[in-house]
Amino acid sequence: MLSQATDSMHDIAAHFLPPGRDATIREFGNGNINKTYLVTPADGVGEPFLLQRLNTRVFQRPDLVMSNIRAVSRHVTLPQPAGGRRWEVPRVLLTRGGADHWLAADGSFWRAWQFIGQSRTVETVGDAALAREVGYALGTFHALLSDLPTEELADTLPGFHIAPTYLAHFDAVAPLVSR
Repeated sequence: MLSQATDSMHDIAAHFLPPGRDATIREFGNGNINKTYLVTPADGVGEPFLLQRLNTRVFQRPDLVMSNIRAVSRHVTLPQPAGGRRWEVPRVLLTRGGADHWLAADGSFWRAWQFIGQSRTVETVGDAALAREVGYALGTFHALLSDLPTEELADTLPGFHIAPTYLAHFDAVAPLVSR
């Protein structure tokens, strides 16, 4: 919930909308880190988009998060999808002033993303077929970034993306899960 001292949701969304446009705004998804809203232009002109408040307690340097997104976006060339898959990478939308984020009066950090219609997010992988798709997507993402120079990226959550740590944890718990 926004505090009284904070800009209203409509005021924040207005930074990402053409001048004079209004929109309907509703919470979107079940994110456990950032807060996300779907912004739909009220007059039906223009595409809906996602407005997201980054959790600056988790991401203490949101400017570095955005820098990483810019580096990945510049680097990735989408492959031709295989097996009827659809591949899209959401674009970061700019404010009217040309920035990739808006800093509200209370210090909250906001960004906007292209909304990709007819997509879905799952909270739980319920079967092997979906697990294979997740693995395929993750493997494709890693392949697309395999030649991105690491010096172009900032470590926004130290220790979080250390694959050997995850593998060691998996090896430790896998025998327990298979019982």
